[in-house]
Amino acid sequence: MTLDEAISELRRRNEPVPRPPRLPTEDELNVAEGKLGVRFHPDYRRFLLEASDISYNVLEPATITVPDSHTDLFRIAERARGRWNVPRELVPICHDNADYYCMTPDGRVIFWSHDLQGPNGEEWPNLAEWIQQVWMYDYDAG
Repeated sequence: MTLDEAISELRRRNEPVPRPPRLPTEDELNVAEGKLGVRFHPDYRRFLLEASDISYNVLEPATITVPDSHTDLFRIAERARGRWNVPRELVPICHDNADYYCMTPDGRVIFWSHDLQGPNGEEWPNLAEWIQQVWMYDYDAG
């Protein structure tokens, strides 16, 4: 699955919520990178700009336009780095309890386990595969 296909499928599956987050601007992404001390991978930049307002299934990926919410990337990154020792070069794109899905500088997505205080070996080659295999996973079908 390509990132285009993943975003398109997420748009199709988008679930209405009372107050969906708004999509960020390029300027807001640049400020976020500076604040976090990282450069977002191009796929993650694109996801934030085009699909970070989507609500679907049980996971809620990080956002940068809803300050102080449970999906706030800055809040998630601060906790991941401070409490669970997630390295600064990893961007925690989604948290699941105290575990994190993190994007690497080369565009892979890895699972950071709080139990291990490190990666558990689960990895996806790119954001599109993570979206397909994890976020769009049908929990009911199991």
